[in-house]
Amino acid sequence: MSSRHPYRRVIGAILATLVLGGLAATPAAAEPGDTPGDEGSNPTLIQVLDETTRAWVEAKERFDASVKHQAELTAQLQATEARLAALNEQVTAIAVAAYRTGPLSTFAVLMDSGDPDSFAQRAGSIDELAHHNDNLLREFNQLKKSQSEQKAALDAEVLTQQQQVATMAAKKKESEKALAQAGGPSNGFVSANLPLADPVKRNANGSLPKESCNQNDPTTTGCITPRMLHAMQQAQAAGFKRFVACYRPSGPYEHPKGRACDFSVQAKSGFGGDATGEDKVYGANLATYFVKNADRLGVMYVIWYRQVWTPAVGWHHYSGAGGDPSSDHTNHVHLSIL
Repeated sequence: MSSRHPYRRVIGAILATLVLGGLAATPAAAEPGDTPGDEGSNPTLIQVLDETTRAWVEAKERFDASVKHQAELTAQLQATEARLAALNEQVTAIAVAAYRTGPLSTFAVLMDSGDPDSFAQRAGSIDELAHHNDNLLREFNQLKKSQSEQKAALDAEVLTQQQQVATMAAKKKESEKALAQAGGPSNGFVSANLPLADPVKRNANGSLPKESCNQNDPTTTGCITPRMLHAMQQAQAAGFKRFVACYRPSGPYEHPKGRACDFSVQAKSGFGGDATGEDKVYGANLATYFVKNADRLGVMYVIWYRQVWTPAVGWHHYSGAGGDPSSDHTNHVHLSIL
């Protein structure tokens, strides 16, 4: 049949070319209001980064809280020991006096009174002195107990810090192992002349409160978390006002959870192709801004121009599965928030 109808083979080839060409020609650029398309991430890598970074940050928060509590306990212990030192001489004097005089001497002092008024006065003085000495001894014993408890609490904080350091080291190792498939550590992006962001609200112990996707996303019809909204607004206040797209109902990263935004680096609308020149500088500055303010904004990770930054491991090489501007994040800065 093929010999009788050679045109069928030609038509098939043409159709195949049109179909494949149509798929390959799907534009990477997005118009305002669109997303940068499929960012081609490795789902396993993203999951590991999410889990390990969260665990590392939580361990760091517990470590910082422990260090703060340790400082408070140290100050309390120093005050306790200073008061104990001041009381020690008085308590020693009370003990020596009690040993020398004893109860019979006290009785003799009372009997030596020449009249009832003198007897009552001496009895009152002795009772007042006994009451004073009793309070001193009670305070001294309570301080000794507090000193012991404070030392035990300090030992517990040291143990907590050791445990959190071990956890942080383990999570860092897991992150580095996951990122090894995309390349090793990189130099990243550095700029010291970027402003500080207003810090996000934290719990009394310094940890970040749990948040849901309950804020209207100004870039889509979806929602984002309060911290994500805060980070975007802080970046815009710092001068990074180019096109942004945050929520989308599906796809990689934290976009469906309202914890991620893609910041286009193009001066024009949409996302476009690989950034060059001033657009690339803009992207590097924006990525560096988020890294510099990571603790203030609650940043989980930043991806820009084939590199990814996390608080656990710093900058590493990164490449999306698609090898296009969206996958490699060469046309936008990706920000994920805790």
